[in-house]
Amino acid sequence: MEATDPVHETVNAVYLSDSRRVLATLIRLLGDFDVAEEALHDAFRAALEQWPRDGIPANPRAWLVSAGRFKAIDGMRRRARFDALDDVGDRADIAVDDTAAWADAESVEDDRLRLIFTCCHPALSPDAQVALTLREVCGLTTEEVAQAFLTPPSTLAQRIVRAKAKIRDARIPYQVPAHAELPERLDAVLRVIYLVFNEGYAASSGALLTRHDLSAEAIRLGRLLVELLPEPEALGLLALMLLHESRRAARASVSGELIRLDDQDRSLWDRDQIAEGTSLVERALSSRPGPYAIQAAIAAVHADSPNAAATDWAEIVGLYDLLWRADPSPVIELNRAVAVAMRDGPAAGLVLIDAILERGDLLDYRLTHAARAELCRRLGRTADARASYVRALALARQDPERRFLERQLAELQE
Repeated sequence: MEATDPVHETVNAVYLSDSRRVLATLIRLLGDFDVAEEALHDAFRAALEQWPRDGIPANPRAWLVSAGRFKAIDGMRRRARFDALDDVGDRADIAVDDTAAWADAESVEDDRLRLIFTCCHPALSPDAQVALTLREVCGLTTEEVAQAFLTPPSTLAQRIVRAKAKIRDARIPYQVPAHAELPERLDAVLRVIYLVFNEGYAASSGALLTRHDLSAEAIRLGRLLVELLPEPEALGLLALMLLHESRRAARASVSGELIRLDDQDRSLWDRDQIAEGTSLVERALSSRPGPYAIQAAIAAVHADSPNAAATDWAEIVGLYDLLWRADPSPVIELNRAVAVAMRDGPAAGLVLIDAILERGDLLDYRLTHAARAELCRRLGRTADARASYVRALALARQDPERRFLERQLAELQE
């Protein structure tokens, strides 16, 4: 079928928008990750065969779930040499009428949330929880998940296989935990949603700066979670995602080139998302704030500033101090160093970044070297700036970011 065929285009669009929802429901109906994944692909193959002939169904997602479920059950029966359905005609056509597969709308809407809690079950290691959810719930490739973990793809693939086997062998239930169990399971779920959003907000690799499908899905899941469990950290994470997402239109030029925060046209920022995010921050900070709520408060300071020069960097440094005490990490230390550089000057920030590198932390993190290059450039240390830009460029995997670093390096040489 030609790529320009409208039915083919519709199938592609449905795959991009709904394939992970279809998979989540198939896992609920079939009870097995691998069987559901095979059923998903069978369903889309059936769509490519039948929709040009019969027309696009009124509810494509329901059609795909029904077709996938029927084909999976038919396959299991065949493997068991059970041929009682041989005389019923076209199986895929029967699947379209299998309305029992679709269940009620509320159950279907919650399927991905069920799947997240299953993937984040405490029987799995924290890294396996996140890896499996990014792979199965959100559809990231193994390579993309590995990039998020800074882990070799082969290691990540083995981790995912072991996690699926654990779910199957331990008969981990596919359900949202009882309310009393939710708090202890919340941290892993929040971490998963945060990583999904990060991959959408700043894609780890590829031709595009962002992946709106992933960030939108993370926000949707964040809203579901807040509705289910309006804890301060769930509120804080949703606020953080909305405040970052509000800048999307200003983060890249028409041609797709990266625009730094300081240079963005803030009139393009989404004021509705900022208002909602700020309101959520206030709710999250009304009790003891956690790391997500504090990060959201930092994003709110940026959102409230009319321009880069008017940003209250002293407040941001203070919030990073609070964040460091709540959740110390080298990345938070790096972000604080950049804020110190904006408050006290590039030399003060460079001392802090060099201390991180001298400890051996973040040596393979591209943003460390990009930040160091910028501070060295501002200090007139051209050779050091060039070396750091070269190192950052070697570590960058995203095309717009690579072009940005190449332009910075070229300007420095000129």
